[in-house]
Amino acid sequence: MSDELMREMDFPGQTELEGQEPEVSQYSKQGYQLLKENRIDEAKEAFSKILCVDENNNYALVGLGDCERKQNHIEKAMEFYTKCLSFHPGNNYALFGLADCYKAINQYHKAIEIWERYLVIDNRNITVLTRVADAYRKIRDFHKSRNLYLQVLEMEKNNAYALIGLGHLHYDFKEYRDALYYWSCVYDMAGGAADIRVLTAIGNCHRNLKTFSQGIKFFDMALELEPDNFYALFGLADCYRGLNQQDKSIIYWNKILERDPNNKIILTRVGDAYRKLGNYQVAKDFYNRAMSIDFDIYAALGLALILKDEGCFQECITQLSDLIRNDPRNYRLYLDLSDCYIKMNNKPKAIETLRSFTRQGIRSSAISEKLSRLENEMKAV
Repeated sequence: MSDELMREMDFPGQTELEGQEPEVSQYSKQGYQLLKENRIDEAKEAFSKILCVDENNNYALVGLGDCERKQNHIEKAMEFYTKCLSFHPGNNYALFGLADCYKAINQYHKAIEIWERYLVIDNRNITVLTRVADAYRKIRDFHKSRNLYLQVLEMEKNNAYALIGLGHLHYDFKEYRDALYYWSCVYDMAGGAADIRVLTAIGNCHRNLKTFSQGIKFFDMALELEPDNFYALFGLADCYRGLNQQDKSIIYWNKILERDPNNKIILTRVGDAYRKLGNYQVAKDFYNRAMSIDFDIYAALGLALILKDEGCFQECITQLSDLIRNDPRNYRLYLDLSDCYIKMNNKPKAIETLRSFTRQGIRSSAISEKLSRLENEMKAV
Protein backbone atom coordinates (compact mmCIF):
# COMPACT_ATOMS: atom_id res chain seq x y z
CA MET A 1 0.00 0.00 0.00
CA SER A 2 1.13 3.54 -0.62
CA ASP A 3 2.43 6.09 1.87
CA GLU A 4 -0.61 8.22 1.02
CA LEU A 5 -2.84 5.56 2.54
CA MET A 6 -1.13 5.90 5.91
CA ARG A 7 -0.61 9.65 5.92
CA GLU A 8 -3.07 10.21 8.74
CA MET A 9 -1.03 7.85 10.90
CA ASP A 10 2.41 9.16 10.03
CA PHE A 11 1.82 12.77 10.97
CA PRO A 12 0.19 13.89 14.24
CA GLY A 13 -2.40 16.60 13.89
CA GLN A 14 -2.60 20.05 15.43
CA THR A 15 -4.54 18.90 18.52
CA GLU A 16 -2.07 16.14 19.31
CA LEU A 17 0.86 18.54 19.26
CA GLU A 18 -0.77 20.97 21.67
CA GLY A 19 0.37 20.83 25.29
CA GLN A 20 4.06 20.55 24.48
CA GLU A 21 6.63 23.18 25.37
CA PRO A 22 6.33 26.05 22.82
CA GLU A 23 9.80 25.38 21.41
CA VAL A 24 9.14 21.63 21.14
CA SER A 25 5.71 22.21 19.59
CA GLN A 26 7.21 24.56 17.00
CA TYR A 27 9.89 22.08 15.94
CA SER A 28 7.36 19.22 15.90
CA LYS A 29 5.04 21.09 13.53
CA GLN A 30 7.98 22.17 11.41
CA GLY A 31 9.45 18.65 11.28
CA TYR A 32 6.22 16.96 10.21
CA GLN A 33 5.51 19.62 7.62
CA LEU A 34 8.97 19.13 6.14
CA LEU A 35 8.41 15.39 6.18
CA LYS A 36 5.15 15.82 4.26
CA GLU A 37 7.07 17.87 1.70
CA ASN A 38 9.69 15.07 1.49
CA ARG A 39 12.42 17.43 2.72
CA ILE A 40 13.86 14.65 4.81
CA ASP A 41 17.20 16.06 5.93
CA GLU A 42 15.60 19.31 7.07
CA ALA A 43 12.93 17.35 8.94
CA LYS A 44 15.64 15.34 10.70
CA GLU A 45 17.30 18.55 11.79
CA ALA A 46 14.04 19.87 13.26
CA PHE A 47 13.30 16.64 15.16
CA SER A 48 16.89 16.43 16.43
CA LYS A 49 16.54 19.89 17.96
CA ILE A 50 13.62 18.57 20.02
CA LEU A 51 15.80 15.78 21.45
CA CYS A 52 18.25 18.42 22.68
CA VAL A 53 15.42 19.74 24.87
CA ASP A 54 13.60 16.45 25.59
CA GLU A 55 15.69 13.37 24.76
CA ASN A 56 12.73 10.96 25.02
CA ASN A 57 10.14 13.05 23.19
CA ASN A 58 7.74 10.69 21.43
CA TYR A 59 7.00 13.00 18.49
CA ALA A 60 10.68 13.54 17.74
CA LEU A 61 11.51 9.83 18.01
CA VAL A 62 8.62 8.85 15.76
CA GLY A 63 9.45 11.66 13.36
CA LEU A 64 13.06 10.54 13.08
CA GLY A 65 11.85 6.96 12.60
CA ASP A 66 9.57 8.11 9.78
CA CYS A 67 12.45 10.03 8.18
CA GLU A 68 14.74 7.01 8.23
CA ARG A 69 11.97 4.73 6.95
CA LYS A 70 11.25 7.05 4.02
CA GLN A 71 14.95 6.86 3.13
CA ASN A 72 14.76 3.07 3.43
CA HIS A 73 17.15 3.08 6.41
CA ILE A 74 15.08 0.38 8.06
CA GLU A 75 17.40 -0.55 10.95
CA LYS A 76 17.84 3.08 12.00
CA ALA A 77 14.09 3.63 11.79
CA MET A 78 13.46 0.59 13.98
CA GLU A 79 15.86 1.95 16.61
CA PHE A 80 13.88 5.20 16.89
CA TYR A 81 10.48 3.47 17.00
CA THR A 82 11.70 0.95 19.57
CA LYS A 83 13.17 3.69 21.77
CA CYS A 84 9.88 5.58 21.59
CA LEU A 85 7.91 2.47 22.60
CA SER A 86 10.25 1.84 25.54
CA PHE A 87 9.11 5.18 27.02
CA HIS A 88 5.63 5.35 25.46
CA PRO A 89 4.44 1.71 25.01
CA GLY A 90 1.06 2.62 23.55
CA ASN A 91 2.23 5.13 20.94
CA ASN A 92 0.25 4.12 17.87
CA TYR A 93 2.50 5.99 15.43
CA ALA A 94 5.57 4.12 16.70
CA LEU A 95 3.72 0.80 16.60
CA PHE A 96 2.59 1.41 13.04
CA GLY A 97 6.04 2.50 11.90
CA LEU A 98 7.79 -0.44 13.56
CA ALA A 99 5.34 -2.90 12.02
CA ASP A 100 5.90 -1.41 8.59
CA CYS A 101 9.65 -1.80 9.09
CA TYR A 102 9.25 -5.50 9.83
CA LYS A 103 7.05 -5.77 6.75
CA ALA A 104 9.74 -4.06 4.65
CA ILE A 105 12.30 -6.73 5.62
CA ASN A 106 9.75 -9.54 5.09
CA GLN A 107 9.47 -10.41 8.78
CA TYR A 108 5.71 -10.73 8.53
CA HIS A 109 5.19 -12.62 11.79
CA LYS A 110 6.82 -9.80 13.76
CA ALA A 111 4.87 -7.20 11.77
CA ILE A 112 1.62 -8.98 12.63
CA GLU A 113 2.55 -9.07 16.31
CA ILE A 114 3.12 -5.29 16.34
CA TRP A 115 -0.01 -4.47 14.33
CA GLU A 116 -2.11 -6.61 16.64
CA ARG A 117 -0.77 -4.58 19.57
CA TYR A 118 -2.04 -1.54 17.70
CA LEU A 119 -5.46 -3.11 17.16
CA VAL A 120 -5.86 -3.48 20.91
CA ILE A 121 -5.87 0.32 20.95
CA ASP A 122 -7.97 0.80 17.82
CA ASN A 123 -9.60 -2.36 16.43
CA ARG A 124 -11.53 -0.53 13.71
CA ASN A 125 -8.63 1.08 11.91
CA ILE A 126 -9.08 -0.02 8.30
CA THR A 127 -5.51 0.84 7.32
CA VAL A 128 -4.09 -1.45 9.98
CA LEU A 129 -6.63 -4.23 9.38
CA THR A 130 -5.71 -4.38 5.70
CA ARG A 131 -2.01 -4.32 6.62
CA VAL A 132 -2.48 -7.33 8.91
CA ALA A 133 -4.58 -9.12 6.29
CA ASP A 134 -1.80 -8.51 3.74
CA ALA A 135 0.79 -9.92 6.16
CA TYR A 136 -1.26 -13.05 6.84
CA ARG A 137 -1.57 -13.45 3.07
CA LYS A 138 2.21 -13.27 2.73
CA ILE A 139 2.65 -16.10 5.25
CA ARG A 140 -0.15 -18.04 3.48
CA ASP A 141 -2.61 -18.08 6.37
CA PHE A 142 -5.67 -18.08 4.12
CA HIS A 143 -8.42 -18.00 6.74
CA LYS A 144 -7.01 -15.24 8.97
CA SER A 145 -6.21 -13.11 5.94
CA ARG A 146 -9.63 -13.63 4.38
CA ASN A 147 -11.48 -12.93 7.63
CA LEU A 148 -9.66 -9.63 8.13
CA TYR A 149 -10.29 -8.48 4.55
CA LEU A 150 -13.98 -9.35 4.97
CA GLN A 151 -14.04 -7.47 8.28
CA VAL A 152 -12.82 -4.39 6.42
CA LEU A 153 -15.55 -4.83 3.79
CA GLU A 154 -18.17 -5.01 6.54
CA MET A 155 -16.95 -1.61 7.71
CA GLU A 156 -16.46 -0.15 4.23
CA LYS A 157 -18.30 -2.05 1.51
CA ASN A 158 -16.19 -0.99 -1.47
CA ASN A 159 -12.76 -0.72 0.12
CA ALA A 160 -10.46 -1.19 -2.87
CA TYR A 161 -7.47 -2.38 -0.83
CA ALA A 162 -9.50 -5.18 0.77
CA LEU A 163 -11.01 -6.19 -2.58
CA ILE A 164 -7.60 -6.24 -4.25
CA GLY A 165 -6.15 -8.15 -1.30
CA LEU A 166 -8.90 -10.76 -1.54
CA GLY A 167 -8.17 -11.06 -5.25
CA HIS A 168 -4.49 -11.73 -4.57
CA LEU A 169 -5.31 -14.12 -1.73
CA HIS A 170 -7.61 -16.31 -3.81
CA TYR A 171 -5.25 -16.15 -6.80
CA ASP A 172 -2.32 -17.28 -4.63
CA PHE A 173 -4.38 -20.34 -3.62
CA LYS A 174 -5.39 -21.00 -7.25
CA GLU A 175 -9.01 -20.07 -6.60
CA TYR A 176 -9.22 -18.15 -9.84
CA ARG A 177 -13.00 -17.70 -10.02
CA ASP A 178 -13.08 -16.04 -6.59
CA ALA A 179 -10.05 -13.91 -7.47
CA LEU A 180 -11.81 -12.86 -10.67
CA TYR A 181 -14.91 -11.86 -8.71
CA TYR A 182 -13.04 -9.52 -6.36
CA TRP A 183 -10.84 -7.96 -9.04
CA SER A 184 -13.91 -7.48 -11.25
CA CYS A 185 -15.51 -5.53 -8.39
CA VAL A 186 -12.51 -3.18 -8.40
CA TYR A 187 -12.72 -2.90 -12.20
CA ASP A 188 -16.45 -2.04 -12.06
CA MET A 189 -15.85 0.56 -9.35
CA ALA A 190 -13.20 2.24 -11.51
CA GLY A 191 -15.75 2.82 -14.26
CA GLY A 192 -13.41 2.30 -17.18
CA ALA A 193 -10.38 3.85 -15.47
CA ALA A 194 -8.99 0.73 -13.80
CA ASP A 195 -5.34 0.48 -12.83
CA ILE A 196 -3.25 -1.53 -15.30
CA ARG A 197 -2.43 -4.04 -12.54
CA VAL A 198 -6.12 -4.78 -12.09
CA LEU A 199 -6.53 -5.28 -15.84
CA THR A 200 -3.63 -7.73 -16.06
CA ALA A 201 -4.81 -9.51 -12.91
CA ILE A 202 -8.25 -10.07 -14.43
CA GLY A 203 -6.60 -11.18 -17.66
CA ASN A 204 -4.47 -13.69 -15.75
CA CYS A 205 -7.55 -15.13 -14.07
CA HIS A 206 -9.12 -15.75 -17.47
CA ARG A 207 -5.84 -17.23 -18.68
CA ASN A 208 -5.79 -19.72 -15.80
CA LEU A 209 -9.48 -20.47 -16.23
CA LYS A 210 -8.77 -21.05 -19.95
CA THR A 211 -11.37 -18.44 -20.92
CA PHE A 212 -8.75 -17.02 -23.24
CA SER A 213 -11.03 -14.89 -25.42
CA GLN A 214 -12.21 -12.94 -22.37
CA GLY A 215 -8.65 -12.54 -21.15
CA ILE A 216 -7.60 -10.96 -24.45
CA LYS A 217 -10.01 -8.07 -23.85
CA PHE A 218 -8.32 -7.07 -20.60
CA PHE A 219 -4.75 -7.51 -21.82
CA ASP A 220 -5.63 -5.34 -24.84
CA MET A 221 -6.92 -2.64 -22.50
CA ALA A 222 -3.70 -2.86 -20.48
CA LEU A 223 -1.61 -2.39 -23.64
CA GLU A 224 -3.60 0.72 -24.50
CA LEU A 225 -2.38 2.20 -21.22
CA GLU A 226 1.18 0.89 -21.52
CA PRO A 227 2.17 -0.51 -24.93
CA ASP A 228 5.34 -2.23 -23.67
CA ASN A 229 3.91 -3.75 -20.48
CA PHE A 230 5.50 -7.18 -20.13
CA TYR A 231 2.55 -8.77 -18.32
CA ALA A 232 0.06 -7.59 -20.92
CA LEU A 233 2.25 -8.75 -23.81
CA PHE A 234 2.87 -12.11 -22.16
CA GLY A 235 -0.82 -12.50 -21.32
CA LEU A 236 -1.93 -11.75 -24.87
CA ALA A 237 0.63 -14.12 -26.36
CA ASP A 238 -0.36 -16.88 -23.96
CA CYS A 239 -4.08 -16.38 -24.61
CA TYR A 240 -3.56 -16.68 -28.37
CA ARG A 241 -1.40 -19.72 -27.67
CA GLY A 242 -4.28 -21.21 -25.65
CA LEU A 243 -6.63 -20.54 -28.57
CA ASN A 244 -4.10 -22.24 -30.88
CA GLN A 245 -3.72 -19.01 -32.85
CA GLN A 246 0.04 -19.41 -32.99
CA ASP A 247 0.57 -16.75 -35.67
CA LYS A 248 -0.93 -14.11 -33.36
CA SER A 249 0.94 -15.37 -30.31
CA ILE A 250 4.24 -14.95 -32.19
CA ILE A 251 3.51 -11.24 -32.69
CA TYR A 252 3.42 -10.63 -28.94
CA TRP A 253 6.24 -13.02 -28.00
CA ASN A 254 8.43 -11.09 -30.46
CA LYS A 255 7.43 -7.75 -28.93
CA ILE A 256 8.84 -9.04 -25.63
CA LEU A 257 12.01 -10.23 -27.39
CA GLU A 258 12.51 -6.76 -28.88
CA ARG A 259 13.13 -5.51 -25.35
CA ASP A 260 14.57 -8.69 -23.86
CA PRO A 261 16.25 -10.68 -26.67
CA ASN A 262 17.91 -13.17 -24.31
CA ASN A 263 14.79 -14.28 -22.46
CA LYS A 264 15.10 -18.03 -22.93
CA ILE A 265 11.56 -18.74 -21.73
CA ILE A 266 10.14 -16.49 -24.44
CA LEU A 267 12.55 -17.85 -27.05
CA THR A 268 11.25 -21.32 -26.23
CA ARG A 269 7.64 -20.15 -26.50
CA VAL A 270 8.34 -18.74 -29.96
CA GLY A 271 9.97 -22.02 -30.90
CA ASP A 272 6.86 -23.86 -29.72
CA ALA A 273 4.64 -21.62 -31.82
CA TYR A 274 6.67 -22.15 -35.00
CA ARG A 275 6.81 -25.92 -34.33
CA LYS A 276 3.03 -26.08 -34.06
CA LEU A 277 2.79 -24.12 -37.31
CA GLY A 278 5.02 -26.74 -38.93
CA ASN A 279 7.88 -24.31 -39.52
CA TYR A 280 10.51 -26.61 -38.04
CA GLN A 281 13.67 -24.84 -39.16
CA VAL A 282 12.67 -21.52 -37.61
CA ALA A 283 11.50 -23.38 -34.49
CA LYS A 284 14.92 -25.07 -34.22
CA ASP A 285 16.61 -21.68 -34.51
CA PHE A 286 14.65 -20.30 -31.55
CA TYR A 287 15.13 -23.43 -29.45
CA ASN A 288 18.87 -23.35 -30.11
CA ARG A 289 19.03 -19.65 -29.22
CA ALA A 290 17.43 -20.49 -25.89
CA MET A 291 19.81 -23.40 -25.31
CA SER A 292 22.82 -21.23 -26.14
CA ILE A 293 21.92 -18.94 -23.21
CA ASP A 294 21.47 -21.78 -20.73
CA PHE A 295 20.08 -25.29 -20.75
CA ASP A 296 16.29 -25.20 -20.92
CA ILE A 297 14.41 -28.47 -20.65
CA TYR A 298 11.45 -27.17 -22.64
CA ALA A 299 13.67 -26.01 -25.48
CA ALA A 300 15.33 -29.43 -25.44
CA LEU A 301 11.90 -31.04 -25.40
CA GLY A 302 10.86 -28.89 -28.36
CA LEU A 303 13.86 -30.10 -30.35
CA ALA A 304 12.97 -33.70 -29.49
CA LEU A 305 9.35 -33.19 -30.54
CA ILE A 306 10.47 -31.86 -33.92
CA LEU A 307 12.25 -35.20 -34.41
CA LYS A 308 9.00 -36.99 -33.56
CA ASP A 309 7.01 -34.78 -35.95
CA GLU A 310 9.56 -35.56 -38.67
CA GLY A 311 9.18 -39.29 -38.04
CA CYS A 312 12.59 -39.76 -36.43
CA PHE A 313 11.12 -41.73 -33.55
CA GLN A 314 14.24 -43.55 -32.37
CA GLU A 315 16.25 -40.32 -32.19
CA CYS A 316 13.37 -38.69 -30.32
CA ILE A 317 13.27 -41.62 -27.85
CA THR A 318 17.00 -41.24 -27.20
CA GLN A 319 16.69 -37.53 -26.48
CA LEU A 320 13.59 -37.92 -24.30
CA SER A 321 15.23 -40.72 -22.31
CA ASP A 322 18.21 -38.45 -21.63
CA LEU A 323 15.87 -35.69 -20.47
CA ILE A 324 14.04 -38.07 -18.14
CA ARG A 325 17.32 -39.05 -16.51
CA ASN A 326 17.91 -35.36 -15.75
CA ASP A 327 14.30 -34.61 -14.74
CA PRO A 328 12.65 -37.89 -13.66
CA ARG A 329 9.59 -36.22 -12.14
CA ASN A 330 8.49 -34.30 -15.24
CA TYR A 331 5.31 -36.07 -16.36
CA ARG A 332 5.29 -34.35 -19.75
CA LEU A 333 8.44 -36.22 -20.81
CA TYR A 334 6.84 -39.59 -20.10
CA LEU A 335 3.74 -38.70 -22.10
CA ASP A 336 5.80 -37.75 -25.15
CA LEU A 337 8.09 -40.76 -24.79
CA SER A 338 5.12 -43.13 -24.57
CA ASP A 339 3.66 -41.47 -27.65
CA CYS A 340 6.84 -42.27 -29.59
CA TYR A 341 6.54 -45.92 -28.65
CA ILE A 342 2.90 -45.92 -29.73
CA LYS A 343 3.88 -44.48 -33.12
CA MET A 344 6.40 -47.32 -33.40
CA ASN A 345 3.57 -49.82 -32.63
CA ASN A 346 5.14 -50.76 -29.29
CA LYS A 347 2.29 -50.30 -26.82
CA PRO A 348 3.86 -52.56 -24.13
CA LYS A 349 6.88 -50.26 -24.01
CA ALA A 350 4.57 -47.20 -23.92
CA ILE A 351 2.71 -48.73 -20.95
CA GLU A 352 5.96 -49.54 -19.14
CA THR A 353 7.11 -45.93 -19.68
CA LEU A 354 3.98 -44.58 -18.01
CA ARG A 355 4.18 -47.15 -15.19
CA SER A 356 7.75 -46.12 -14.48
CA PHE A 357 6.44 -42.65 -13.72
CA THR A 358 3.66 -43.86 -11.40
CA ARG A 359 6.11 -46.05 -9.46
CA GLN A 360 7.72 -42.84 -8.20
CA GLY A 361 4.55 -42.15 -6.21
CA ILE A 362 3.78 -38.98 -8.16
CA ARG A 363 0.21 -38.29 -9.24
CA SER A 364 -0.66 -37.02 -12.70
CA SER A 365 -4.16 -37.23 -14.13
CA ALA A 366 -2.76 -37.08 -17.68
CA ILE A 367 -0.48 -40.06 -17.01
CA SER A 368 -3.23 -42.04 -15.25
CA GLU A 369 -5.76 -41.45 -18.02
CA LYS A 370 -3.35 -42.43 -20.80
CA LEU A 371 -2.11 -45.49 -18.91
CA SER A 372 -5.65 -46.67 -18.25
CA ARG A 373 -6.62 -46.23 -21.90
CA LEU A 374 -3.57 -48.14 -23.17
CA GLU A 375 -4.06 -50.97 -20.68
CA ASN A 376 -7.71 -51.33 -21.72
CA GLU A 377 -6.69 -51.39 -25.39
CA MET A 378 -4.16 -54.15 -24.68
CA LYS A 379 -6.77 -56.20 -22.82
CA ALA A 380 -9.17 -55.87 -25.73
CA VAL A 381 -6.66 -57.33 -28.19
